[in-house]
Amino acid sequence: MAELRPELFAADVLAAARAVAEPVADLGAVAELAGRARRVLFLGMGSSRYAALDAATRLRAHGVEANAEMASTGTPQPPAADTLVVAISASGGSGETVAAMRRHLGTSMVVGVTSRPQSPIAAEADACLVIAADGPSGVACASYRSAVALLQELCGLFGPGPAAGCRERAAEAARRVLDGRHEWLPRTVELLEGGTVHILAPAERIGAAEQSALMLREVPRVSAYACETGDWSHVDVYLTKRPGYRALVLPGSRHEAEVMEWAARRSFPVVVAGGSLPGSALDIELPGARDVDVRPLVETLVTELVAAELWARAPITP
Repeated sequence: MAELRPELFAADVLAAARAVAEPVADLGAVAELAGRARRVLFLGMGSSRYAALDAATRLRAHGVEANAEMASTGTPQPPAADTLVVAISASGGSGETVAAMRRHLGTSMVVGVTSRPQSPIAAEADACLVIAADGPSGVACASYRSAVALLQELCGLFGPGPAAGCRERAAEAARRVLDGRHEWLPRTVELLEGGTVHILAPAERIGAAEQSALMLREVPRVSAYACETGDWSHVDVYLTKRPGYRALVLPGSRHEAEVMEWAARRSFPVVVAGGSLPGSALDIELPGARDVDVRPLVETLVTELVAAELWARAPITP
């Protein structure tokens, strides 16, 4: 595991708009492979798998058999000539992902996604797509965002992809989120600091919730967990019985009303990132939140900024 430098994380987050604006890798080498594929299998760990979760959902919504598999699984999907494997690793050397990819070499069609073109993922795959490298902090925020954008484009090989100009709109939205952070960040930190943060999102964007929770665990070392909004009433509502529960909602689920009913009954604060809900403690306006292609590229900025601020308030020394 690479050494992280959380003191540099804030600068990496503030460079998000520049990372979003970088052009998507050329998909020409992958298009022919995609044309022969009946199913798509994403492989990855951590942020790489989180980016793949929402891409797999997008493909399934268009009738494509797709799955995002944890590369460390002991019961993997078997190789097949009609399977397109997308092995994602920002470093290109994640041991679990490299091993999982190698099971498919010579049988499945394998595409590597990495920020390091000389890595095993890039060198051994049938084709390689390059994503942005993470900044000096070493925290996987730029690579995650770049992977999300790239996978959106890759999904376009199987069905409707992102609308034209998505990258430009996302870069502008990111700039506006960053420029306007002083209007909502202090209050957000006030509401979320001091305990575990629970992040809720619709099933189709659960990867964004997982990544958001990871940013809080990885930088300020705060307990944070993701939960699908509809499933929340079945698995997480019990935690609201104890004082100190706090939630950040990535809106868009039709099941949010039940969450807010419990918030009123149990008196816990809810912060909404990119929308508004009746009874919330704070609604954060996110430029681009209504654009289904742009939102995945900007909504994790909220917890990235919160994570940077929490670390600055209570830095953890080695």
